[in-house]
Amino acid sequence: MITNAQSGTNLHEVADGIFRINTPVAIPGGAPFNFNQYLVVDDEPLLFHTGPKALFPVVSEAIARLVPLASLRYVGLSHFESDECGAMNAFLAAAPRAEPVCGQVAAMVSVNDFADRPARALAEGDALKLGRHEVRWLDTPHVPHGWEAGLLMETATRTLLCGDLFTQGGAGEVPLSEGDILGPSEAFRGQMDYYAHSPAMGAILEKLARERPATLACMHGSAWRGDGAALLRALAASLRGGVALAA
Repeated sequence: MITNAQSGTNLHEVADGIFRINTPVAIPGGAPFNFNQYLVVDDEPLLFHTGPKALFPVVSEAIARLVPLASLRYVGLSHFESDECGAMNAFLAAAPRAEPVCGQVAAMVSVNDFADRPARALAEGDALKLGRHEVRWLDTPHVPHGWEAGLLMETATRTLLCGDLFTQGGAGEVPLSEGDILGPSEAFRGQMDYYAHSPAMGAILEKLARERPATLACMHGSAWRGDGAALLRALAASLRGGVALAA
């Protein structure tokens, strides 16, 4: 569903009650790129990623197609970066009950200073009950980047809100793919490597694989459905140099 014809912002359900909001953009040089946010529609709605400040009007417009903007309860981020939380304070102003949600390190070093309301700081394994959905925090320091990084696992649908993992270039025209996203994401990384390459990277990706995600909700590009454990292990092997990258 196109929610804003001028920006091309669109809205699609990628798992039961979890919606991808996608806006195509141009990056320096004119190449197409995209920003995604994910809205979990429930008694206590949660938005993961806000997008940059400039996208607040079109993202909030898309959210309002599903729930009143003022009903947002949680606004989450993986790590402190503009596409993760640039519009945080605009959402907090529009939703009086909303709380920022992030890891403990992010709250300590950035979010509690930046956000207009204190963060709900989650430790490894902490859960938020949203209604029929529940999300659980997973610390992922320096994976793919950011000391404070972490991800949310939605346990009812086994959807991993996976942030910058599997970033794909282009406009993100396909909302939900069952095809290859590892090749495109590794090709994008080959042009602009955004990984910190932490010594703990393999162990962290294996921790995520053991969650057995059925849907990967990527912040850039298509969301993906399939054997998420196998795909995360293939990513780990590629990052170790054990898989030939697509040309």
